[in-house]
Amino acid sequence: MRILLEELPHQEASLEAILASFPGIDEQSNDPDANYVYANPLIKGRYNENINIDVKMETGTGKTYVYTRMMYELHQQTGLFKFILVVPSPAIKEGTKNFIQSDYAKQHFSQFYGNTKIELNVINAGDFTTRSGRKNFPAQLLNFVEGSHQNANSIQVLLINAGMLNSANMKKDDYDQTLIGGVTSPLVALQNTRPVIIVDEPHRFPRDKANYKAIQALNPQMIIRFGATFPTRTEGTGRNKVVITDYYRNKPQFDLNAVESFNGGLVKGIDIYYPDLTETQARNTYKVQRVAAKELVLKQGQKEWTLGVGDNLAEVTSEFEGDVTYVGSKTLSNNLELEAGMTLVPGTFRSSYQELIIHDAIDRHFETEQENFLRENNKEYNSPRIKSLSLFFIDSINSYRQSDGWLKQTFERILNEKLTRLIREYEFKRQPREEEYLSFLQATQASLNSDTQNVHAGYFGEDRGSGDEAIQAEVNDILKNKEKLLSFKDENGNWQTRRFLFSKWTLREGWDNPNVFVIAKLRTSGSENSKIQEVGRGLRLPVDETGHRVQQDEWSSRLAFLIGYDEKEFAKLLVGEINSDTKLDLNETMLTEEMISAIVESRQKIDASYTEDILLEELDGLGLITRSNNFRESVTIDGVEKSGFDWLMSKYPELDQNRLQKDRVRENNKPDNKLRIRLKKENWAEIKDLWKQFSKRYMVAFERIPEDNMADMVKSVLLKRDNYTKQQPSRIRQSVEASDDNRRTVLREQDTLYNHQYLPGLKYGQFIKRLTIATGIPVKLVHRNLLHMLKNDLHGDQEYLSEDSLATLIREFKNRFEERYSQEYEFKPLEFQARTSVYDVETDDFVKDIGAEVIGVHIDEEAGESSSYLYENPPMRYDSVNPERELLRHDYGNKVTVFGKLPKKAIQVPKYTGGTTTPDFVFVVEKEDDTSVYLLVETKAENMRIGDARIVEIQKKFFEMLKDHQVKYKEATSAKDVYKEIEKLSKGVNE
Repeated sequence: MRILLEELPHQEASLEAILASFPGIDEQSNDPDANYVYANPLIKGRYNENINIDVKMETGTGKTYVYTRMMYELHQQTGLFKFILVVPSPAIKEGTKNFIQSDYAKQHFSQFYGNTKIELNVINAGDFTTRSGRKNFPAQLLNFVEGSHQNANSIQVLLINAGMLNSANMKKDDYDQTLIGGVTSPLVALQNTRPVIIVDEPHRFPRDKANYKAIQALNPQMIIRFGATFPTRTEGTGRNKVVITDYYRNKPQFDLNAVESFNGGLVKGIDIYYPDLTETQARNTYKVQRVAAKELVLKQGQKEWTLGVGDNLAEVTSEFEGDVTYVGSKTLSNNLELEAGMTLVPGTFRSSYQELIIHDAIDRHFETEQENFLRENNKEYNSPRIKSLSLFFIDSINSYRQSDGWLKQTFERILNEKLTRLIREYEFKRQPREEEYLSFLQATQASLNSDTQNVHAGYFGEDRGSGDEAIQAEVNDILKNKEKLLSFKDENGNWQTRRFLFSKWTLREGWDNPNVFVIAKLRTSGSENSKIQEVGRGLRLPVDETGHRVQQDEWSSRLAFLIGYDEKEFAKLLVGEINSDTKLDLNETMLTEEMISAIVESRQKIDASYTEDILLEELDGLGLITRSNNFRESVTIDGVEKSGFDWLMSKYPELDQNRLQKDRVRENNKPDNKLRIRLKKENWAEIKDLWKQFSKRYMVAFERIPEDNMADMVKSVLLKRDNYTKQQPSRIRQSVEASDDNRRTVLREQDTLYNHQYLPGLKYGQFIKRLTIATGIPVKLVHRNLLHMLKNDLHGDQEYLSEDSLATLIREFKNRFEERYSQEYEFKPLEFQARTSVYDVETDDFVKDIGAEVIGVHIDEEAGESSSYLYENPPMRYDSVNPERELLRHDYGNKVTVFGKLPKKAIQVPKYTGGTTTPDFVFVVEKEDDTSVYLLVETKAENMRIGDARIVEIQKKFFEMLKDHQVKYKEATSAKDVYKEIEKLSKGVNE
């Protein structure tokens, strides 16, 4: 399995914003060193803070991808080739290094930038260590400084963390070795490269601190910062004191905030769980009265306890289980950082309480795993599976690493019990994908009970110096082998069962895996920042077993975050944190200019004549605001009383998009108070016969390719000589000469010199196996043609069986199949019916109610109640303002007897690309001859994406099959399209 990076729209927008904000290269400079071969070209406005750029992107949305691609793009467009990438910690440095050096990233960027490569130079602790009595520069520093622009296909990047950059070694000027120009100081050498500096996690580099000053000391031409949060500064004093986010140019040049990321489905939604305590345990709390380096004072009521370094908290009360002591420096032995005012809950220190969290985490894991493994399970087609991972943060390393450790034994016992129950359940299931899952579970249990279990693994700070080979293998898998963790099977077809990871704090930053679906905290974290960082390890959208990113609208799982009772307020804090990160401050007291502009801009997309004056007249007519634009405290409309602000949010729902949608972060311990909407049964009854057709399961049946045609296609691909290439290391030779005026150097020629040794090809059997698995072509057919090609055209040279050749052949086959199947397939009904989101075949009736969020994410309280609407209780729900909201508000009179927005999976039309799709609306149109016709509508933007166009084609083909049941299908880019179609159908006009 290989991760396949994709161009995502928000990442493209970020890159475009950066390039638009870039000041350009100074081509008119008179600086005699302007073309210095070891330095960047001169940038317009260089060394001036006004040209620096800020890029704001929420955790999990791909900022590492963006700044990596930005380096390629700036190099291609401007010739910049020396970048210093500064990160706050070694952990983040390791994660960045792994991404830039990964094969999947190199392969992705090569499609845009050809042979251009990033030469990554990493400075680590110990690189400045003196050897053999000589004080030499680190080799990676030399490579970066001495890299020249003579190699036009090389981008020099120096990756360094703040601690190393700020170390005394960087500033010393007494090295035995000299650099270009006789320089003996690392700092001066880096200054001479005229670098562009990229800062990751800028909130860790406030301008008044040493780490930022170390960046300034490099004298960069410009700085580009990437982060979800930025440093702040205070202005004014006393009551006039305000906290301001410290952006270059006073605002980010690209701003993708937390609200947009969560609401837009760019990151996972979050479900927060915590085990409840008994009322007695919940009331038994201790406040941290004071904490100093050598003393901790706890208080309950009027009584105080003073603990010194080494004292056990059990001396305060036996409820503090787990042998927890105060180790000094404001820290407990379980690594909890203390501060005055914190509340400690002894009940959460109990081993039985930790076991309860483990139980819940394993249950959550297998709920998600089954859903992700059995995706769209049916006899004929299955969507690619998604491997599910879980991450545990723990306090005691020994309890996990030691063979008799409490945590290890408890976790394996609970996991074994869960596996046994699941295996018994799946032994009686017969669907192919279910039988596969049974095999996966059995392999997991067998591995868990073996001497060399491969189901769970840990990574801790102490592991860096460990000589234990087994531990180092675990660490390498977690840190460097992301594809292995995401794969179900190895190259030999054996199950990869590792999917439970353990860490103390090491994986809290700089590491993430897109398929982490459960994070369980068996330790308490101190600050709110550390909690949000921990959530961030699982926010990325997942990838399936083919390496493709799974978008939010195709995927229903979320991140389950399990915490302790003492952190039960975290859901509220997280929602507050996300809502605070918005471009529009929703003032609940007064209508602001920013709120007015947001409404007007939104309405003008539908009606260009809409103005601020029209808005204010509307609000005045409704009585929502005073003459000074303050919201009235109480306004009654149609017998309903609300504040002016609440009515504004109801009447102008575009403002609500600036707040986190309610279902994006959920606290699952609370009673299920999600809004349910009741179906209006008498209206659904009118389309019951139709829904019996929709509840049938259909398969996508491709037109069978005749064996002769299949053989011809295989032959045409496998016997094409251009599809086979050898792979070999290469190097670049460039010839540089002085320009005619002798003032600069110019590139006169460039040759690619190949190493005489080619990379060895894959084994013949392995090559065939991987090709047949990827394409589904019979082995015999592949073998017959490949062997002929290898013997006759490739002269038996197995070096042609390269990874490049394999990728080319798979791509050729895929293109041939898609070209044929995109037209030549049909829908065939299967011999069974199944429940949809609105219809239960077992009871032969529609369901009673349905979750509001599956109908639409936005609420329209403006739409009046209609007797023909499919649901009983307004407010109506929709996903897009135009045309969906407009269709809900329209009065159809007696032309339409039933209409409504369809929930997700109400009609499961199978897609030949995998998964299912459902149209947006259904209308029952009354014709003039008193008969009815069913109109299914799919709403799309005018400039729809390729994927949207494919969905329309599939739906159109599917509903064409049901035309004898008076079913009509319409693709609509505006509400007017639908009104016209209803008018035609009501008059009996078919076309």
